[in-house]
Amino acid sequence: MPFFKTTRLLLTAITTLAFTACAIDEDTTTLRVAHTLDTHHPVHKAMQYMDERLSLHSGGKMRLALYPSGQLGSEREVIELLQIGSLSMTKVSASSIEAFVPEMKVFGLPYLFNDSTHFWNVLNGEIGEQLLESGVPFRIRGLGYFDAGSRSFYSTNKQIITPDDLPGMKIRVLSSPSAIAMVKAMGGSATPISWSELYTSLQQGVVDGAENNLPSFYLSKHYEVCKYLILDEHTAIPDVLIIGTHTWDNLSPQQQQWLSLAMKEATVYQRTLWEQASAEALAAVKAAGVTVIPAQKELFQQSVQALIEAQTKTELGPIIKKIRDTE
Repeated sequence: MPFFKTTRLLLTAITTLAFTACAIDEDTTTLRVAHTLDTHHPVHKAMQYMDERLSLHSGGKMRLALYPSGQLGSEREVIELLQIGSLSMTKVSASSIEAFVPEMKVFGLPYLFNDSTHFWNVLNGEIGEQLLESGVPFRIRGLGYFDAGSRSFYSTNKQIITPDDLPGMKIRVLSSPSAIAMVKAMGGSATPISWSELYTSLQQGVVDGAENNLPSFYLSKHYEVCKYLILDEHTAIPDVLIIGTHTWDNLSPQQQQWLSLAMKEATVYQRTLWEQASAEALAAVKAAGVTVIPAQKELFQQSVQALIEAQTKTELGPIIKKIRDTE
């Protein structure tokens, strides 16, 4: 099991252990939930809604206590806190779980999904459920998925129109082997940098660009220094709400049912919020002077074909086949 990597994580764990993963009094069980997004993000708003629904279904016997904006650490740090039972739940990108649950690497493969309908048919079906349960041996259980849209490239001073524009460019990516391999296959230089340091890195020319979804591009204010956005939509990586198996196993069957129902309702609510936020973000960055470029997606797809085919010969092969066979 991964253990503490930094002094910060150790101090966080000590603080968190002081009140344990969940608080239980005579009337209410409160599950403590951490994430790195700000309070204006659709996912945070959906988790607030989930708390309301959980309270309603349980008659006030269960609640969520939310700790947004990285208060308890980075995504990797809160996953580790969850594994040792110091935190109940967390929302992380599927990419952040790769280091713990290898099957989640499948979401990092570019152009694996035909469209949004195909994507959600996979997540809401047998494959999606299997992936949520695949982390149980690592003390992680997935409760459900939140929409995180499609990820596209943006850059500071050079337009990215085709993969031929990427050689020589340093592109910030998630700390994910899949993301690094994708940018390399397209011809760029993949540079993992923490999210909190990215604005300054773009401003100072440490990297020439990055890739993310529309609301994140807007809410991070990266559009202030990145004046080109290409809608190539190379990956669709969902956010995942996970719970530690220690916490889950200590809930009663009734409590598990309440929590699962609130999660399903929050998922539907969040998808509506996400669609609105994406449309608003695109309009806002255009108004701020960002040049939005429709991508020649077929050229980007061709550039990563060898990468995807290589993965079909790995442990991800059966999952990739199931995804391709899903209508």
